[in-house]
Amino acid sequence: MGVTEEKRSIKSLYLPPLLAGAMAGFSVDVALYPLDTIKTRLQSAQGFQKAGGFNGVYRGLLTVASTSMPTTALFFVSYEATKKLCTPYVNAQYTPLVHMFAASVGEVLACVIRVPTEIAKQRKQTYVGPKARSSISILLEAYKAEGFRKGVYRGFLSTVARDLPFSFIELPVWEFLKTTVKNHNDGQISSLQSAICGSIAGGFAAAVTTPLDLAKTRIMLAEDYAVTRKLRIKPILVSIYMESGVRGLFAGVTPRLTGFTIGGFVFFGVYDNTKNFFENFLDR
Repeated sequence: MGVTEEKRSIKSLYLPPLLAGAMAGFSVDVALYPLDTIKTRLQSAQGFQKAGGFNGVYRGLLTVASTSMPTTALFFVSYEATKKLCTPYVNAQYTPLVHMFAASVGEVLACVIRVPTEIAKQRKQTYVGPKARSSISILLEAYKAEGFRKGVYRGFLSTVARDLPFSFIELPVWEFLKTTVKNHNDGQISSLQSAICGSIAGGFAAAVTTPLDLAKTRIMLAEDYAVTRKLRIKPILVSIYMESGVRGLFAGVTPRLTGFTIGGFVFFGVYDNTKNFFENFLDR
């Protein structure tokens, strides 16, 4: 393989998922942000109305819009690269395990950007004071008060613990549904069909992992780490269950399910369409 062909191969491996992931993340985060705000307020320990109710549902949008592109770009370029590198060494029957491993690599790397974003976003979503706070000021306050790990990256492990199971479910289900469609359509699948598969996979994964998302939200919204450092996912969920039962564990499930069902359609539809466009462009 010549230098030119090698460079083209590297571009074909990394560039399409990088750009497609950026476009997909931006599209879905901006379009469905109000549902995410409502979900966060429903999960807040202070209650929906005290956290802001239906007012200011776009609060924190700029934070998400500016970071969603690098976050999802990093996830998908890691996911696709890991999948392509591992697939040749694994039997076809173990392909779902490859998808799970690739998703885990992508999620852990994406959380490096996602966690500070979530800290700033969720505190803006539930802040009801007279003067609005910027995302930078929120993160600076968190850093000054608790440091880098306990402040800016508060809830990193709980976010990974939420997102890994989500990806373990969503990505293999999406790939499985796409494979099923291809098997019944002469190996072909359109962007619309991929979007529908993504919608089903996203909604299912979102519903199942709602308790983990609830625990992550409670940890991130806690203002004082010195008081809440003993908070862990299991104790939080046990406490919520003792107070409100199974229903309490699924607080915010409706907007979360709705958001990821619609979001999965937009996200994977935009991703596949954009990825195919850049792959065809680079092959010219």
